Amino acid sequence: MSTDNKEIFRDSIGTIDDSGKRNFIFPKKPKGRFYNYRSIVSWILLAFMLAAPFIKIKGNQFLLFNVLERKFHIFGFPFWPQDFHLLVISLLVSVVFIILFTVIFGRIFCGWMCPQTIFMEMVFRKVEYLIEGDRSKQIKLDKQEWNAEKIRKRVLKWIIFFGISFVISNVFLAYVIGSDQVLGYISEGPSQHVRTLSYLLVFTGVFYFVFAWFREQVCIIVCPYGRLQGVLLDNKSINVAYDFVRGEADNGRKKIRKGENREALGHGDCIDCKQCVQVCPTGIDIRNGTQLECINCTACIDACDEIMDKTGLDRGLIRYASEDNIEKKEKFKFNARLIAYSTILTILVGVLVAMLFLRNDVEATILRLPGQTFQSTKTTIKNVYTVKFINKTTEDINNVTIKLISHKGSIELVGGEIKIKKQGLKEGTLFIEINRSDLSSSKEKLKIGIYSNGILIETTSTSFMGPLKIK
Repeated sequence: MSTDNKEIFRDSIGTIDDSGKRNFIFPKKPKGRFYNYRSIVSWILLAFMLAAPFIKIKGNQFLLFNVLERKFHIFGFPFWPQDFHLLVISLLVSVVFIILFTVIFGRIFCGWMCPQTIFMEMVFRKVEYLIEGDRSKQIKLDKQEWNAEKIRKRVLKWIIFFGISFVISNVFLAYVIGSDQVLGYISEGPSQHVRTLSYLLVFTGVFYFVFAWFREQVCIIVCPYGRLQGVLLDNKSINVAYDFVRGEADNGRKKIRKGENREALGHGDCIDCKQCVQVCPTGIDIRNGTQLECINCTACIDACDEIMDKTGLDRGLIRYASEDNIEKKEKFKFNARLIAYSTILTILVGVLVAMLFLRNDVEATILRLPGQTFQSTKTTIKNVYTVKFINKTTEDINNVTIKLISHKGSIELVGGEIKIKKQGLKEGTLFIEINRSDLSSSKEKLKIGIYSNGILIETTSTSFMGPLKIK
């Protein structure tokens, strides 16, 4: 960028006009190789997002985030509140990965993988282009009076937008309460589930508001990731960037004229066609440098490459590059910060994988019954306990018995052998009786084994209380 270029543009955003009112963006329909690549990635991710809650692995929903009942399925593996530490580690891995990815590639996630961008650019925007036409036709339609043509196009667009939002809400609900329950509600009819339908309509309204009106404001104003990138990016981060050295040269950009020698005149390769501005979904001018509003969608790269082809100039005036690559011709290399992030990420992933392998399918908790003291005879001491079993598998666990491992003694389970249903919780009461001669203190730590059909499936520990003096 030329040194005399003022940075007044950073004092405002493209979606707000001088009077402070909303300035609606009408981006030109993008086309080009990067847009084709993004389309392929988007359709794959859309298919995944829409199908994930309806895919089952061993009876488990592929992805489930049931906060209300505290049930979570990730890639078909069930997680309970007792596995909260695994969820925390997973979130830490995700955060560090996003940080590392942003330090290297900037806000590429926003342009290629963010659900907001995918739905907006690859679904709602395509519907809008189909009904209202490209940029110039949309601007003309927006300015004209509410005649029959405008009413027909706008109402049709709004109805389709609402229908898509309703579908998205149903899929979102399937992630939260489970696909089986959602499909059950649909088969039973809305009249049987008016309360659920009302919640569904509220979410539909939110999605409709976001994609029909709020749009790019989500990326610019609401999304915290956009603010985060300002802290993480440096001159070595790879972004969608304008090559100001080549584009501006000594005397800046200039409209192209037939037969002129731009190099002799001191003008750069940028012909000031503003195609990169017109195609931008957030309304910025990429030639002003790295900006908060840029989501790295690559639409400006495709638009600029097309103009370069028409003018006979080399592609890449706008491309993926770092500030140092453009100004100093430096190639990307790992620095100390990237090595540190990579090391932390590797350690966290290793810890997470190890904890997943060590995770038990059955969890047992045995605690002394509150308010109860021990019972004693001349030869034995007896304590009463509550026991809680959690079956994290998709199969019933039958013939569950409990035995002492660390001490000699007996365990009496009230009700005898029990059965733990799949992904179920079972509570009960048991008595542990140990000979006085086998106790060495007034508070012993016991190791206990949980067996199913005679096979050890889990071990746990608890405390055993006795008299202060053991004779």
